[in-house]
Amino acid sequence: MLSPRVLFDPSTLATRVADLAAEIRAAVPEDDIHFVGVLKGAVPFMADLIRAVPGGVTIDFIAVSSYGSGTSSSGEVRMLKDVDASLDGRHVVIVEDIVDTGLTLHYLQELLRLRNPKSLRTACLLSKPSRRKVDVPVEFIGFTIDDRFVVGYGLDYDEQYRNLPYIGCLDG
Repeated sequence: MLSPRVLFDPSTLATRVADLAAEIRAAVPEDDIHFVGVLKGAVPFMADLIRAVPGGVTIDFIAVSSYGSGTSSSGEVRMLKDVDASLDGRHVVIVEDIVDTGLTLHYLQELLRLRNPKSLRTACLLSKPSRRKVDVPVEFIGFTIDDRFVVGYGLDYDEQYRNLPYIGCLDG
């Protein structure tokens, strides 16, 4: 197994996640926030994020697939698991590990918007704007990165590396 070069160490991640939590709470100061984590990659990020958000928080998960076992998006988005709770009238924040082409997030935003949330926002840990194929709104961005293949802190390569406590780069 390759050893990834560290891009964001655990301390840098913790600081930025705490800042994002404050930004999210400032956007929805009085009501509960319903976080919808995108499985599997967003799990560590979402766990840290919701612990840092003060006030009422509920969670749910959705699973979609747009990657095979390779390093680039297939462009096809498939629903694997839908949310369990109603989103009607709730403040919803989609939690993504990385926004790359924007195809998956566009699909999710359109799907969840049809569920009549009071508000719908997106938080992503990493954004790769140079790879966008679809312009999607992302209100809360942890870090903007170049077009590199990154792993760790939930991000994987063929289901490996998710357990790393940092974000690293496999391609140099």
